[in-house]
Amino acid sequence: MFSLDRDSPLALADQIEAHLRALIGSAQLPPGVRLQSIRQLASQLGVSPNTVVTAYDRLVAAGLIDSRGTAGFFVSDTAPALPDAAALEAGEEQEPVWLAQQANDQRAGMLLASSGALPPNWLNEAIPATVVQRALGRHEAGMAARCPPQGLPELRERIAMLMRGQGVAVEAGRLLTTWGGTHAIDLICRAFLQPGDAVLVEDPGYFLMFGRLRQAGLRLVPVARRPDGIDLDQLEAACREHRPKLLFIQSVLHNPTGWGSTAANLHRVLMLAHQHGFLIAEDDTQGHFHPGHPTRLAQLSGLERVIYCSSFCKALSPALRMGYIAAEPPLLKALLREKIYSVLTTGALNELVLLELLAAGRWRKHIDRLQQKLGAARTAAARQLRQAGVLLDHPGEGGLFLWGAVPSGVDVDELVKDAFRNSILLVRGATFMADARPDPHIRFNAAFSQHTRLAEYLAPRLAALSGMKGALARAAAAR
Repeated sequence: MFSLDRDSPLALADQIEAHLRALIGSAQLPPGVRLQSIRQLASQLGVSPNTVVTAYDRLVAAGLIDSRGTAGFFVSDTAPALPDAAALEAGEEQEPVWLAQQANDQRAGMLLASSGALPPNWLNEAIPATVVQRALGRHEAGMAARCPPQGLPELRERIAMLMRGQGVAVEAGRLLTTWGGTHAIDLICRAFLQPGDAVLVEDPGYFLMFGRLRQAGLRLVPVARRPDGIDLDQLEAACREHRPKLLFIQSVLHNPTGWGSTAANLHRVLMLAHQHGFLIAEDDTQGHFHPGHPTRLAQLSGLERVIYCSSFCKALSPALRMGYIAAEPPLLKALLREKIYSVLTTGALNELVLLELLAAGRWRKHIDRLQQKLGAARTAAARQLRQAGVLLDHPGEGGLFLWGAVPSGVDVDELVKDAFRNSILLVRGATFMADARPDPHIRFNAAFSQHTRLAEYLAPRLAALSGMKGALARAAAAR
């Protein structure tokens, strides 16, 4: 089909991607044709299967090829999709709710370079149909099975085992299942916060949470997030001034930066919580992606004053919609009451499927594979972003996100709007700021941002925009 240049500075996966792009673009590989299997192409080119996987993943992300499970990879039908006349826009362009909608609508040809999710083809084999069949066989009622509002006891015990493996001492009785991480945040707001309460939030932080807190009439108190954890001086000052009711924090693989927290930083956060009497909601949604053994507040505190929540949606399946909360019994009881009032219970089918995955050991193997793929994607994406002119001063500890700044003089608002017109979804730093103040950063999804299409878009624009500023500065100096 083609050969590779071993002396080229271009990585082998990049060469494979470029060759296949050219063949698809020239119709030598027409729509619907089946590509060689990963092993066949790897053997033909004399490369590792992982190299071919990287190239195929990028082409899938670009919408040029489709992954059809065990059937293999096929060239996509490039005919433009018909617009959905009934589709609604949830908000104005670049507004947080609008951005969340764009990432989940998955419109054809859109490169989700700032998405908060993994590419679908990374997850499409995580839950085989046979697992669903076995899961239904676990319950004599089958599809008529009911789920206890707190969650299936067997599932909660499996989640407790998972948490104990992370160093968090917890029993099944201190766990509550949810419809994912966003649902957990909503339950915490309902159970423990009243309009007018002061709530501490990391800045930057999770933009949809900011909107949820404002919707509840709460007072957001931003505290700066640093590469080693939340800013302790600002946190202490905010405690004295605002008498906060609760702190929302992501100690592991913080969204949007990917940063972690030192044990010393977390110890001080716990001391301040005891001193000033506020609760801590620790969001560990991204923690599954961490390649090591990070320290968590739930681990240090034994769940005293800490409400811990996480989710399987990002790492396993957005279709499954399963998350969980761990807390001391009095706090968990309040959360359970709010769950019953709002949604009554989670789905028995979802819980039975998750139980089967955890019991069969598939979850751990799946996470190991994801961490390896993310590690390779982060390396490739960081290299290409830096070459394009993006500044990555603190690339984080791993996981999905890279927090990169555009060069001085580049209007990041205009850049993200232009990118969307070119079918690339980017999310500007201001979106992640509690007060929406201007910020030069962009959150990059490493899995999608390794794609050469993003670098090819950014490089000329960043060079031109930063060069224009330099020319204007020189002209001003000459005057």
